[in-house]
Amino acid sequence: MIKTEALTRRYGALTAVDAVTFTVSPGEVLGFLGPNGAGKTTTMRMLAGFISATSGSASICGHDVETDSLAARACLGYLPEGAPAYGEMTVRDFLDFIADLRRLRGASRTRIDGVIERLQLQGVLDQTIETLSKGFRRRVGLAQAIMHDPPVLILDEPTDGLDPNQKHEVRALINAMAGDKTVIISTHILEEVDAVCTRAIIIARGRIVADDTPLGLAARSRYHNAVSMSLARAEQLPAARAAVAALPSVAEVEVDEAAARLTALPRDGRPLLGELSELAASNGIALTELHLEAGRLDEVFRTITA
Repeated sequence: MIKTEALTRRYGALTAVDAVTFTVSPGEVLGFLGPNGAGKTTTMRMLAGFISATSGSASICGHDVETDSLAARACLGYLPEGAPAYGEMTVRDFLDFIADLRRLRGASRTRIDGVIERLQLQGVLDQTIETLSKGFRRRVGLAQAIMHDPPVLILDEPTDGLDPNQKHEVRALINAMAGDKTVIISTHILEEVDAVCTRAIIIARGRIVADDTPLGLAARSRYHNAVSMSLARAEQLPAARAAVAALPSVAEVEVDEAAARLTALPRDGRPLLGELSELAASNGIALTELHLEAGRLDEVFRTITA
């Protein structure tokens, strides 16, 4: 478990993190979101024991990160921003070095081979870290974070620099590990929240401004329950727009003329799908697609953090 209570960090007159309080339980994958400079990385560094809080407290698995830091760090796998490592070391030597620091012995040390295979590092084991691509350096950083099978993971931009296939693999790995672990992921990739996270916190100007499930956050969007209609015949678009706009349950209609598509935004989040389907049928509007939206996280993010 991760727990913070009024966690605060100040740099002179600047308050980078302002009385942040939250709890993350085993089995949860928390997405930690916010614009640049919001306080995400500072919060993660305090949790990992890299910097001290100005006030407030934080604990990892019941161990205070300030007063019982060694026990807290033993429970933690941390992937920091930039994945720093010793560039002159080979990947093999670096992972052996981390295993020694973690005091992995005997059967526990065989976890290195499993982690190497899981993150597909076999082909670069004898390459120095400074010669690796950004994506491979990121994977080496993730390998050192999970090597000792910690109950808590704090991952700062875990898929940064990875190609789409690698991102998919890392997300699958996080999902596979999440069942009995407590995980925090900082990310700018909103699709990652849907793909991996069971919960999301949005932080802005050092304060938590939202804490909900991804679906709960999406439901705050004005596109929640919006319906997109793709027309088979573009010449029907003006008539379709007028008919849809006339419905009392429709607040606004957006039109994409190039794609022959319109999007109806509901008034007060009312369901529109059945009503629009009936309208299309009764007005002879030929459709190729009728799509119901859950909401748009990017719009919610912009609105909350503006």
